[in-house]
Amino acid sequence: MIWTYIGIAVGLIAMLIIGFMLGVIYRKKVSEREISSAEDEAKRIINESIKSAEAKKREALVEAKEEIHKNRAEYEREVKERRAELQKQERRLQQKEENLDKKTDAIEKKTEALNQKLTAADAQREEIKLVKKSQLEMLERISGYTMEDAKAYLIDSIKSEVTHEMAAKVREVEAKFKDEADTRAREVIATAIQRCAADHTSEITVSVVPLPNDEMKGRIIGREGRNIRSIETLTGCDLIIDDTPEAITLSSFDPVRREVARIALEKLILDGRIHPARIEEMVSKAQKEVTATIKAEGERAAFETNVNGLHPEIIKLLGRMKYRTSYGQNVLNHSIEVAHISGLLASELGVDVATAKRAGLLHDLGKAIDHEVEGSHVTIGVDIAKKYKESPEVIHAIEAHHGDVEPHTVIACIVQAADTISAARPGARRENIENYVKRLEKLEEVSKSFPGISGCYAIQAGREIRIMVKPEEVDEDSMILLARDIAKKIEAELTYPGQIKVHVLRETKAVEYAK
Repeated sequence: MIWTYIGIAVGLIAMLIIGFMLGVIYRKKVSEREISSAEDEAKRIINESIKSAEAKKREALVEAKEEIHKNRAEYEREVKERRAELQKQERRLQQKEENLDKKTDAIEKKTEALNQKLTAADAQREEIKLVKKSQLEMLERISGYTMEDAKAYLIDSIKSEVTHEMAAKVREVEAKFKDEADTRAREVIATAIQRCAADHTSEITVSVVPLPNDEMKGRIIGREGRNIRSIETLTGCDLIIDDTPEAITLSSFDPVRREVARIALEKLILDGRIHPARIEEMVSKAQKEVTATIKAEGERAAFETNVNGLHPEIIKLLGRMKYRTSYGQNVLNHSIEVAHISGLLASELGVDVATAKRAGLLHDLGKAIDHEVEGSHVTIGVDIAKKYKESPEVIHAIEAHHGDVEPHTVIACIVQAADTISAARPGARRENIENYVKRLEKLEEVSKSFPGISGCYAIQAGREIRIMVKPEEVDEDSMILLARDIAKKIEAELTYPGQIKVHVLRETKAVEYAK
């Protein structure tokens, strides 16, 4: 049995081996056929690829040849065009060179012709000079005038014609603008004055203190004059005790000191106890009262004119002007009036009213201390305004209100006009007789200093100067220029309130007798 199984197994194994071998042989043959088929297919594909590559190569070569041919044709066309353009430019350059050559030849010919003309012109100029010289010599012989004499004669004749035309033109322009300016100025000034009416009181440099009786004079003088010496020493005023009944006169150039002395003396008279110690006490009280009054008056002036922001020291200086007079006119009242008039004029003219009022109020500020500081009140006022930081417009108005500098702002002109209006108003100021007579004499002296004047007379209280001229020396055209020159000299050399009318008269008379 075992062997049987073994034999069966061996047989099975042998069969398996045989089958395997047969399979291997079969697969080998199949593989060989497939390999052979694949090789054939590969050869076919390779052949087709080679053929396709050769076809594409031929196509690429054809395309490359066509592209090369196309590029060559394009290049040849561009080269042809550039060659044609170059030939065109060469032709243009050649034409330009030919034109330049022609122009150069023409310029050379013109230069040569011009040189010839210049030579001829020089020759003609020399010939003209000789002819002119000979003609001038002939004219001088014929006329009897040299060249200089002829020039002088022509200048004189032209000068007389120009003088006549200038005088006529001056007369025409002055008449035209004077009418317009006078009308407008009258309207503005009349409106300002009508709206500002202020009283004027004339003041002097002395004060009179009334006494209850003549016995009080002796008490004021005191034993051996000690009381009066004490009063004069403490106040700086002179006490004039004369034959005037029941009155003592106080004299001082300083109005503040005079006011202190007046108040102190009145207090002593009321008190009745007059001796050096009491006098010193009363003078001290009077000084305090005057100081308080000065501050109050300065504040009143600022309030009345509605001028705000003034420095306290400026307010004190304004108050001091209450005791300062100019030609008998109270300076503080004058400054307040100028401020009002300046504000009204500024309102009429459409400029800053506040600045005009401020400048008008401060224009005479220097007069508060002009007896203590060197210099004119204008210079002192400008220095004070600069010190207390007033505006440039106000400082310029103060500096220009008397013409020390030329006014270059409307505010300065307004203050100048307002100051003149306030000072020139009838009754505003008074001058002593000596100054009045001297001013009139100086006015006539200035007017007589011009040639051709036969006589002159100051009339209308010095507000008009009437001048008679010699008709044989001054003609009608020269009268206008003479009047202007006299007015300019009066403005430059004289100081006067208001304005002065210069009236020039020319009269020709013919007298004959019938017999």
